[in-house]
Amino acid sequence: MQVVTTAGHGGHGKSSLVHALTGKDPGHGGNTERPGAWTELPSGRRVAFVDVPGGDRAVPAMIAAAAPAPAVLLAVAADEGWKSQSQEHLDALAALDVRFGVLAVTRADAADPTLALRQARERLTGTALRGVEAVAVSTVTGAGMDELTAALDRLTGRLPVPDPDAPVRLWIDHAFTAGRQSVVTGTLTAGTVAVGDELLLMPAGERVRVRTIGCVGEPHRSVGGVSRVVLTLRDVGRVTAGMALVTPGAWTHTASVDVRTRFGEASGRLARRMTLHLGSAAVPVRLRPLGPDTARLTLNSRLALHLGDTGVLRDPDRRSIAGVSVLDVRPPTLVRRGAGAARARELAAWPDRPDGTVVLRRHGVLRRSELSHMGCAPPADAVPLNGEWVADPAHWESLFERLAEEASRHAARNPHAPGIPLEDVRLRLGLPARQLVTALVRPPLRVEAGRVHGPAPGPFWAAAVERLKADLAGAPFAAPTAERLGELGLTGDTLDAAEQAGAVLRIGDEDGGGGDGGGDGGGDIVLLPGADREALRILSGLPQPFTPAQAGDALATSRRVAAALLRHLDGLGLTERRRADSSRKTV
Repeated sequence: MQVVTTAGHGGHGKSSLVHALTGKDPGHGGNTERPGAWTELPSGRRVAFVDVPGGDRAVPAMIAAAAPAPAVLLAVAADEGWKSQSQEHLDALAALDVRFGVLAVTRADAADPTLALRQARERLTGTALRGVEAVAVSTVTGAGMDELTAALDRLTGRLPVPDPDAPVRLWIDHAFTAGRQSVVTGTLTAGTVAVGDELLLMPAGERVRVRTIGCVGEPHRSVGGVSRVVLTLRDVGRVTAGMALVTPGAWTHTASVDVRTRFGEASGRLARRMTLHLGSAAVPVRLRPLGPDTARLTLNSRLALHLGDTGVLRDPDRRSIAGVSVLDVRPPTLVRRGAGAARARELAAWPDRPDGTVVLRRHGVLRRSELSHMGCAPPADAVPLNGEWVADPAHWESLFERLAEEASRHAARNPHAPGIPLEDVRLRLGLPARQLVTALVRPPLRVEAGRVHGPAPGPFWAAAVERLKADLAGAPFAAPTAERLGELGLTGDTLDAAEQAGAVLRIGDEDGGGGDGGGDGGGDIVLLPGADREALRILSGLPQPFTPAQAGDALATSRRVAAALLRHLDGLGLTERRRADSSRKTV
């Protein structure tokens, strides 16, 4: 089955068309006794009509009927032409992004339909309905009715086939309650409802059971979309039009959404308080403009939504409307200065129906069920985490880099307790669950005793020695001054430990640094291991004997350092003083 709603100015023959097509009283939008009218088309396909009343105050009812229906039968009278309510209904259809329909120029027996048809075609230009079939008809004479039936048959054959396994959301347009039992009517757009199913009544959040199902005047054990259905519910409180029956755990229940305006005025020109028509619901909202075509809506009751849902914002006082697409059903708070502008820039790059890639990129990490509740599937490149969670690849890698930095920083500040508690990591990285911390850890990081550890640290003096190596890379005998050793961190216990480990060569300065005014300052001479052997190799190439000054020149160092090295080499028995001149040495 398919469902078509009527639209058009009051008195232009919408109900007469439906009666002529079906032989049934449409019931003006349906009630629990007469939920619309239906017929079987020449192809064997069935179509149900939701007829909306005319009148200036009927626009909300028209929106409620058209929102869940996939197509429209738009009526324009040949003897009156395009009228104000014709335009209001067309604006509502454009705001709802209705793309399928048939144009019927009615009362063709009362006037030549050519002018009315031309007017309607001009109005449809620029809308999604611009290419629909048009038929001139008369319900009085029957002229054109066969052609209209054929056009509707072709239309229903082009309509998208809904997913029978999709989650159910049945917008209730009529309801009658007696005790703990209610009878409700609505258009099932997708999914399947069966007797005995448990559904959630929104916004109340009450769980209800389906007792009976009626469709096209017959009882059914189950029915799929698209269909006009009548459900009897048991164990339920008061039910009213505008509520929705939804599959539990398949929708996001929210009272705050970010939207894109797709039709009508720019968001900044819209009234700050409007009514959001979504399905059959009409919910007062507070609007906060973000960008030229984006806004934050705060609803006065929760709705069950998916990303990409479309609705209509209406200002009854100004009789203005704007179409909206839901971009985010879990929008971030906007409290910091400039947050609104930043959010507008972010949303500007989003499509009207964001997919799992867009959503996961914004949230970073989500449960699979959270994506499903938004109407999205996890993207193919999502990082699976413990089966329940998925992460955006770029976000996950940035979290690992942050964790590695945090672990290294913590180890440097707390050498005796190098690991970070898991809960501290979770809070620092903003992760929603502690189990995600363990999923994030990979070599060279590790988890031990409830703490995250970085790579196994080297000796506490290792970093200072590395800095010394950098200093001596181009001048291996240019021993640092005492002040520079302090800057390198090679003093006290650190220097002692490095010397004991053989990581440095430490030579006592017996002269105290005051011998030649070389500028080295007092204190020990600290070089890298093997510097003495390398010095011996260089000095052995000098003409023998040589003076400390000559040794300093050969080693490219000060006389103080050269003298200390020579004393050190004397102590090792590798050099000796000449007796005739105690200041001269030989190797």
